[in-house]
Amino acid sequence: MNTTIEKQPENIVKVDIEIPAKDAVSYYNNAVKRLSQYVNIPGFRKGKAPRAIIEQNIGEERIKQEALESALPKIFSDVIKDNDFDVVAQPYVESYEYNVGEDLKITAKIELRPEVTLGQYKGLTLEIDEYKTPDDAMEKSLNAMLEQHATMVLVTDRKTVNTDVIVFDFDGYSNGEKIEHGDAKNYTMDLAHSNFIPGFAEQLVDRPLGVEFDINVTFPEEYHEKKLAGQPATFKCIINEIKTKVLPELNDEFAQKVGPFKTVDDLKADVQKYLDQQKTEIDNMNKQKAIFEKVIADAKVDIQQSMISRETDELLAEYKQKLTAQGFTWEQAIQAHGYDNLVNQLKDDALVRVKNSLVIDKIAKEENITVSQADFGAKLSELSQMYQIDANTMIKQLSQTPGVFNALSQQALNEKITKFLFDNNTVNLK
Repeated sequence: MNTTIEKQPENIVKVDIEIPAKDAVSYYNNAVKRLSQYVNIPGFRKGKAPRAIIEQNIGEERIKQEALESALPKIFSDVIKDNDFDVVAQPYVESYEYNVGEDLKITAKIELRPEVTLGQYKGLTLEIDEYKTPDDAMEKSLNAMLEQHATMVLVTDRKTVNTDVIVFDFDGYSNGEKIEHGDAKNYTMDLAHSNFIPGFAEQLVDRPLGVEFDINVTFPEEYHEKKLAGQPATFKCIINEIKTKVLPELNDEFAQKVGPFKTVDDLKADVQKYLDQQKTEIDNMNKQKAIFEKVIADAKVDIQQSMISRETDELLAEYKQKLTAQGFTWEQAIQAHGYDNLVNQLKDDALVRVKNSLVIDKIAKEENITVSQADFGAKLSELSQMYQIDANTMIKQLSQTPGVFNALSQQALNEKITKFLFDNNTVNLK
């Protein structure tokens, strides 16, 4: 096999490949044998018809296509190996000349990984703002614990307030028509944390028990039900129960109930320990982010548009999947945010992801950092614990999704590079 290499823009190489006639004939004859197994020809058993008969029934071009499809993976593999190409996409045939008995000539295009020029990525000294724990963090933490142990008490002698939990009936109408699925009996709502239509929960405040009243609202313009988007609606409501939260007293008895503490001071000390650990973790995450962003910004790489387009397509597929999981459609997202805004944001994100990946791989190559079997096993174990599925079942499920193991390996490599950069650079807090 002879090859001629020609570099082209966008990290593409044009490869002219010449296969000796004897090999080309061998590819052709093998293709005839394979195809003959699937052709019914009167007077011949499958696989036994002569080549000339197969050619008459199938045609030489179909046989040549079969021959090429079978031979190209090995041909491309040899070309890539012989030329030490770092390939980022499947090579493709641009043209070919295949005359049986003559040398086979193939012109192919191969897309290569862009060359990355790293800036300084070790021995950096950076400075970032120190994370400040909010002054009310202790108070909020303790209040959250009290909220978790609150009891609900029925109220019968007053109207609703905005911190109540209510049980009520409602029946909705818009433009004179009953709203599909817009009614419920004995529905429970926390008035302080409602995700209903804007303005709905607020109108349930200062209402008495057992008295029917109307609420008037307007559905958001981006509401997922197009028929209701931007439309006024009226809901007939009646409150059946009012409940109020009663928080326990913050005392030694409460501290003993929620953990291995004897006094409130012991509980507060434990909360402070958690807040200190949280501050350290946030500071470290901010340090890692600062280092990574500096290394990425200083790296030079000319990324071809085709890589960005493929990454954009992947991000778009992920985005549509998330929309579906949330009960929305791509068309609704376009209506809410605009097609150009969505696509341009995805392209920007794709560029960032591609550059990050290229720089990470370059550092890994320079520092001989690889993902071991133990590293990969640790990622699987992490997923197994997260989803509470045993490792073997997890592997079976993941194997059904193409590319997932490569994604896990890349994630493990990202984490190793992040740790390497953190250990080999300095970030001071101010």
